[in-house]
Amino acid sequence: MKKGELRKIYREKRAALGQSEMSKLQDLLLIRFQQVPLPFITVLHRFMPAQGKNEVDTEPLANWLNFSNPGLVQLVPKVNTSTNDLHHYLLKDDTILILNEWGIPEPENGPEIAPEEIDLVLIPLLAFDQTGHRVGYGKGYYDRFLATCRPDCIKTGLSFFPPADNITDTNTFDIAMDFCITPDRIYEF
Repeated sequence: MKKGELRKIYREKRAALGQSEMSKLQDLLLIRFQQVPLPFITVLHRFMPAQGKNEVDTEPLANWLNFSNPGLVQLVPKVNTSTNDLHHYLLKDDTILILNEWGIPEPENGPEIAPEEIDLVLIPLLAFDQTGHRVGYGKGYYDRFLATCRPDCIKTGLSFFPPADNITDTNTFDIAMDFCITPDRIYEF
């Protein structure tokens, strides 16, 4: 299927999830995530879920990583709409988060960290396929960002649903993931 078709299908699937079902899927996804054979992580980039879009909540995963990787530094992105780039800011207790135009919390303040410092990226997505390609929201922010990360940076998608068979319109700018975690399974690419 093409990305546009998959966006429509998976937006509808996510919209149909009730709160209790989402809570169960979130718990199962955390259990699966804890089974991923990760090295010691020093710097984590995690997305903040958009309000009202039934996205995976990265906070429980980050909390677990913080426990298992003492001294973990957490970063959250902020979109620069004039350059279409993501910038990565240190997330601390005093970081002020404000909603952007898409309902995504973004840091208002804090030090910016270079992509080359990041060990693990938790990637938002609507759908993914058996080869590790993903369908995002269509702006290409994460593909541009992932292209600037170190080759050993672990790129991990998070989905409540299993993969689609094949995304037929991938291109050379699409960056494949190393893992995608679902409530039922860990996919390694």
